[in-house]
Amino acid sequence: MIDEFMKVTERFSFILLVAGLGFFAFSIAVMAFLPWLNLKDIPMRSVEDLAKNVPIEFYDLSSRYPEQFKRYFGDVNSASYAKVLRLGRDTYVAEACWHCHSQYVRPISNEDIRFGDVSIPDEYQNELQLPPLFGTRRVGPDLTREGGKRPNDWHVAHFYNPREVVPTSVMPRYPWFFDSSEKPNERGLAIIAYVQWLGKSREGLTAPEKMIYPGCSACSIFGEKYKEVHIHEKEKK
Repeated sequence: MIDEFMKVTERFSFILLVAGLGFFAFSIAVMAFLPWLNLKDIPMRSVEDLAKNVPIEFYDLSSRYPEQFKRYFGDVNSASYAKVLRLGRDTYVAEACWHCHSQYVRPISNEDIRFGDVSIPDEYQNELQLPPLFGTRRVGPDLTREGGKRPNDWHVAHFYNPREVVPTSVMPRYPWFFDSSEKPNERGLAIIAYVQWLGKSREGLTAPEKMIYPGCSACSIFGEKYKEVHIHEKEKK
């Protein structure tokens, strides 16, 4: 009786093992095939492709910190913007910003209300998203739609001392992003430009209300023209 029971158990154990390995292989195949199916018709864009349209925030950095900008990046053009974006992403990765910030708006309840339009595959088919920096958790907010939401001045202050702009922030200070005169150095300018780029590789986004931000240098420089292309969060009253 015991021998028969053991034989039946061994037979079912073998069946379960084969079934488990089969489902595991199937899941791996699906996880590889479905992403390929979604992305196969979407062209991969290089940094140079992304840098063809230089955003207003990049001009603002050059006008606000002309000496530092000229020293590190030269003139404002597509070539210098591509260089800055590469360095900015490298700095973002090196400083492990992805550990506390995600770059993926998930298709679940209230994500779009908190962070903007849900992410789509097209956004990740470019050189600056290889590999995608989805992140591991959200100690800080998702940054997928961060580009253009706040002026460069805000980001400079935030990197220098986060508590100056967000009193409850747990983000560390980044004094090594600044030179002896407390102005952004090469890496400081680059990571600000990179953060201001996030979300701009996708067209047709639902944008918050556009307005001229009183403390933004680019707004004062470009006036009404800037109002048409720049997005700021409304100050909460």
